Amino acid sequence: MADLEIARKDLDNQQFMNLRQSTEKIVSILGKRLKSHLDVLKPIFMPRKLLGTFVKSALKDEIIGSNKAFAELQKCYAAVCEKPFGLPKKLQAPLAPISGQLDAVPFKYSILLGESKDKPITVTAASRWIVSYRSECPFSRLKAMIAGDETRQTEDMKQSLIDHLALVVFLKKFPALGQLLNDLRYDVEVVKLDDLGGLPVVTLKASISTFLPPNDFILQVTQLSGIPAFQEIIDMEALEIIPDPLKNELLVAIEK
Repeated sequence: MADLEIARKDLDNQQFMNLRQSTEKIVSILGKRLKSHLDVLKPIFMPRKLLGTFVKSALKDEIIGSNKAFAELQKCYAAVCEKPFGLPKKLQAPLAPISGQLDAVPFKYSILLGESKDKPITVTAASRWIVSYRSECPFSRLKAMIAGDETRQTEDMKQSLIDHLALVVFLKKFPALGQLLNDLRYDVEVVKLDDLGGLPVVTLKASISTFLPPNDFILQVTQLSGIPAFQEIIDMEALEIIPDPLKNELLVAIEK
């Protein structure tokens, strides 16, 4: 995700402090709301409904279409497992159990500013998350292994990839679930992460606009803090005009 996709707005220091505090409050509310939604949706996202006997489970009933779903998962896995993970391409069925619980982590991306292009600044999205099945190797640990900050564990990396890819395949097979998430005011998108070999992940974005201040301002803040990290800012004006998918659909219908 490029920073060019994010709106830019000028701020002075006082405006920034006020907006940062408001953003932190909204981010907390959005995070709790998403967690609640994912907990409620857990029963309809059970991995066995997708993969049947291709994943270990106490239930042994066959699931129609599970062979095609496993083939799709195998295809997605084989496309990303070698670089940079160094994993073998072949998945052996039945797979290890996949948690039925969904987890979300804030979406992050890097921007290069100033004269030093070898020290990117990590930007945390304020209203967008990466969603996957809960893993013993969560997203942060997977990235740490690839960055060399943690010793690589082959089975843990493999399971983490499966936990992300299975949800991608799930939403592809059951598109009505994507519509359900839209109705809950989340924009659903599958994004390929270049720093993880093009790994596709499911992202959910709340229908709230965010922005970044100019590059010079971001540099000033990160230099003062000594931490190369920044967070998007919630556009408070946009809170007044949060889109309503149902309302928009109805208005379009009566205009025809």
